[in-house]
Amino acid sequence: MIKHLAVSALSLALLSACSTTQAPADSRPAATAAANVQLLAPPQADQPLTLQQIMADPDWMGIRAQGAYFADDGQSVYYSRQPSASVLKDYYQLDLDNGSKTKLELAQLHSADQRVGVLNNKGTEKAYLYQGNLFVKDLASGKVRQLTRSNNAIKDLRYLNDGSIAYWQGGKVSVIDTESGLTHQLAQIETQNAPKGVQEPDSYLAKQQHRLIKYVALQHDNAKDKEQRKQALLAVDPTMAAEPFYVGKGKRIAELSVSPDGRYILLALSEKSDKWRSDHDIMPDYLGKDGYVDAVPARARVAEAKSSGHSFLLLDTQEGTQKPITIEGLTGYDEDVLAKVKSENAAAQGEEYDSEKSPRTIALMLDWGWSQSPVQWHSSDNKLALMVEALDNKDRWIATVDLDKGKFSTQHRLHDDAWVNYTHNQYGWLPDTDTLYYLSEESGYSHLYLKPLGGKAKALTQGPYVVSDITLSPDAKYIYYRANKQHPGIYNVYRVELASGKDEQLTQWDGNLEYELSPQGDALLLNASRRTEPAELYLQPIGGEMKKLTDYTSNEFKSYPWQAPEVVAVPSSHGAEDIYARVYLPAGFNPDSADKYPAVIFNHGAGYLQNADYGFSGYFREFMFHNLLAQQGYVVMDMDYRGSKGYGRDWRTAVYRNMGKPEVEDLSDGVKWMAKHANVDAQRAGTYGGSYGGFLTFMALFTQPELFQSGAALRPVTDWAHYNAPYTSNILNTPDVDPIAYERSSPIEHAEGLQKPLLIMSGVLDDNVFFQDSVRLVQRLIELEKPMFETAIYPVEPHGFKQPSSWLDEYRRIHKLFEETLKE
Repeated sequence: MIKHLAVSALSLALLSACSTTQAPADSRPAATAAANVQLLAPPQADQPLTLQQIMADPDWMGIRAQGAYFADDGQSVYYSRQPSASVLKDYYQLDLDNGSKTKLELAQLHSADQRVGVLNNKGTEKAYLYQGNLFVKDLASGKVRQLTRSNNAIKDLRYLNDGSIAYWQGGKVSVIDTESGLTHQLAQIETQNAPKGVQEPDSYLAKQQHRLIKYVALQHDNAKDKEQRKQALLAVDPTMAAEPFYVGKGKRIAELSVSPDGRYILLALSEKSDKWRSDHDIMPDYLGKDGYVDAVPARARVAEAKSSGHSFLLLDTQEGTQKPITIEGLTGYDEDVLAKVKSENAAAQGEEYDSEKSPRTIALMLDWGWSQSPVQWHSSDNKLALMVEALDNKDRWIATVDLDKGKFSTQHRLHDDAWVNYTHNQYGWLPDTDTLYYLSEESGYSHLYLKPLGGKAKALTQGPYVVSDITLSPDAKYIYYRANKQHPGIYNVYRVELASGKDEQLTQWDGNLEYELSPQGDALLLNASRRTEPAELYLQPIGGEMKKLTDYTSNEFKSYPWQAPEVVAVPSSHGAEDIYARVYLPAGFNPDSADKYPAVIFNHGAGYLQNADYGFSGYFREFMFHNLLAQQGYVVMDMDYRGSKGYGRDWRTAVYRNMGKPEVEDLSDGVKWMAKHANVDAQRAGTYGGSYGGFLTFMALFTQPELFQSGAALRPVTDWAHYNAPYTSNILNTPDVDPIAYERSSPIEHAEGLQKPLLIMSGVLDDNVFFQDSVRLVQRLIELEKPMFETAIYPVEPHGFKQPSSWLDEYRRIHKLFEETLKE
């Protein structure tokens, strides 16, 4: 998915050492206001940057700490480090008392405190999975016991109320007594139709055979006796495993969850016929290891993907029964939410659309930003809540389940005429209450709410900022969260007291950060960065001072005088809010110089991503490249155009059914701002970007050909009908329902507008945005007789390039394009 461009870049981003642990309250930066712009010249570098250095193996910057988390006792921190060219990670334990770091041996990893695990009701034991096997740790003594040893990996587990552990492998759910080690089967789930058992003869020939042939009749009677004996034993013999549950042929278990007492099992089932792989295409690897072209399977396109959603089934292991959970309890489950869109498309074909109510396709809501299950059992009662969504992307529900009747009851419905955000969907139960907590964008921004069953929801946070990453404290008195209250690009950690509603800020950081709460609830582990200082790990006791834990950035990187980009608010001329952007200024910048500067606008990937913040950019190569361009006399802007993350619902959904138009309007305002405030020659501006940024480069050059003098599109989307379903159907619906949106938003439909030099660069092994995207556009441009484009292919590269030589070649070409088209 396009959003994964940012994820892959972040996975390579290196961390810096900043000696200042926190900024005074009066020194936190704010966006440069358009009405009061005072841009200062950047520091001068002793040695100019080179593309060879910028695009080299990033290990020269330092090898960062990844995936950091607290030990179970809160006295140390675990994390990993991985050189960029290695597939293997090294694991470390950092002692918080003395700061010592110990590299863990492979033989220690199974007994190291694991990040993911579950606690028993008393909080005295932790169960976790390592290499697919089950381990239990006594938290007081630290003793670890291995309870299973198998090559058949366990998928998930939970403690039951009696202290035993339920775990499941495929369709088999087992329970193990942690003291005796006895394991028994709770349920066997078969994705088959139930066997018919011993059938009585029903045809003439069968009845005749049983009547005339005694042997046949005897075999039939014996089979009935065996079946009756088996059922009698199951009723009275506790040593026998229960009969399997047969849930239907052609089904696949998408989610399985066991109730705290072990009585109920919730199943979400999908159809095996759902299509997520293409029936028609492969991705050819022209450099296969055997010298031939390898045919790599390809994902399905949104135009061909098929999903029937999920059906929900409740198994009762005590009664041996199963019942479907019906969706009628979901408010609006049968609304024709796409009626207006369908009517518009029908009218374009000279037809009329008659709206009718019909059950919508429903599935579990799988949030792209968190790992919590959408199935939540109450910790002490048999109360079950699910977060589900309509696959038309217009509704998300939090619903409880009547376990006796098998019916949903809506507790919260979040509807959006555009699409419901696929992040900011965390929720759960408050222990020992009938109250749910959850995030919702219903106010226009993601905020935190409480709702008792049968009662009204109450907002715990409110305002023009985004709340995310919520954590319930161990004592359930507070909910911790991350938010950008001070400025859209500055993030800190807060907590709200549930009893009083008191909200307090816990960190005073002037950049971007992520956090984890300690198991004891008394400290925060922070992964924090600033604009020129990549992220490092910090510890902050609740109410205490921030302490730096790691310093992995190389001295070579730290010693260079990197330019910290100004974060400015660009006024919109199109009725939108201000557009936040980073601006890099030329060496020796003079706002009054008679010689105006050339400019470049970088378009970030993912569409829904924030890059114009006060943290270190996940696009670390681009950050250095922009420093290089500034040294060479360019003004560079990096803009969070409409659709970007961090600015609320309206900003996010501004691109609904019209991708590429609002964003290009914002780019146009960016060029105007630079001409007015940064002494830029608006007739010497270029643009570039990768993935969604490549798509946006196309749309700018094709639909506003006078805006930029040149553009470079990296791994770009050219036709949204060829992209994946989960991402694209949110924004453009599906091609069969809304062809207008696809034709309006796909660059290949506007290619005739190209008038300026264009560079197209794609990886042949890109399984995200297929190489075919570029091939199709190139043929379209050839047929349009457009002479002003060039292409470059990278035979071994996936969506996120891996080889330094590929990065270097790519950016040499981009640099050359700008030098030839933007410099006088």
